[in-house]
Amino acid sequence: MKDLPARRLLLVHAHPDDESINNGATMALYAAAGAQVTLVTCTLGEEGEVIPPDLAHLAPDREDRLGVHRVGELAAAMKELGVTDHRFLAGPGRFRDSGMMGVEQNHREGAFWNTDVDEAAPYLVEVIRSARPQVLVTYDPHGGYGHPDHIQAHRVAMRAAELAADPAFRRDLGEAHTIAKIYWNRVPRSVAEEGFARLRAAGADFPGIAALDDIPGVVDDSEITAEIDATAYAEQKAAAMRAHATQIAVDGPFFALSNDLGQPIFATEYYQLVRGESGAQAGAREHDLFAGVPA
Repeated sequence: MKDLPARRLLLVHAHPDDESINNGATMALYAAAGAQVTLVTCTLGEEGEVIPPDLAHLAPDREDRLGVHRVGELAAAMKELGVTDHRFLAGPGRFRDSGMMGVEQNHREGAFWNTDVDEAAPYLVEVIRSARPQVLVTYDPHGGYGHPDHIQAHRVAMRAAELAADPAFRRDLGEAHTIAKIYWNRVPRSVAEEGFARLRAAGADFPGIAALDDIPGVVDDSEITAEIDATAYAEQKAAAMRAHATQIAVDGPFFALSNDLGQPIFATEYYQLVRGESGAQAGAREHDLFAGVPA
């Protein structure tokens, strides 16, 4: 087996741009520190809404070339974050964006949401057994806000972590590997409230402000087990978000999606440990996702 960096982080996301919004600062911090940061994106985001008018022709109801364009946006974003190992699950375009919950696209052949979890999970098992991460970051069971591809990414990530550790499962996919710690993306309510207060005070150039409860992963502060202060990488995160220009408009420390409603950009990112042992004292938050992981 090839030599691997001492610290190895795997992130599983649904579409290009999700990684930069949720974990961009964390990814930049660990990449700069020499950790292996591996991103697996499950779809090309073909069903996304296009913000710039001059790129509207890429939309799925017109030329349907948005997915291919977003491959380039993701590559540019990863360059900003210093991440060199980014992959699409089973290869680019193997699973298609399913659209929002309840739409016809959910049921199309090849849609990620319409794929059996045990059909998709082995592709991620192969990545896990190759990259051998100690830490996995993905969504909660609700996918943060209920998007079918986010929910499916959670299911596939959790199932793949289980299967990758089983030495009897698909030996052709590599040597079994157990991930030491699994985290879900979270935002503490107090931090979200403070971020929106800053947004209102700043008067950012958006026609409206998003509702706090519409922000993915907002939970009571007590559910947060780890906070990663990556404020030194705030500009890298913002630059990565700007690279996803079809999906995100950035205005200083704030951003908006296609609904043009402002949201704060968080440079300290928060997580909930759901598998593995915390490296912090009882009742305290971790400040390193690798805390307590054996060297």
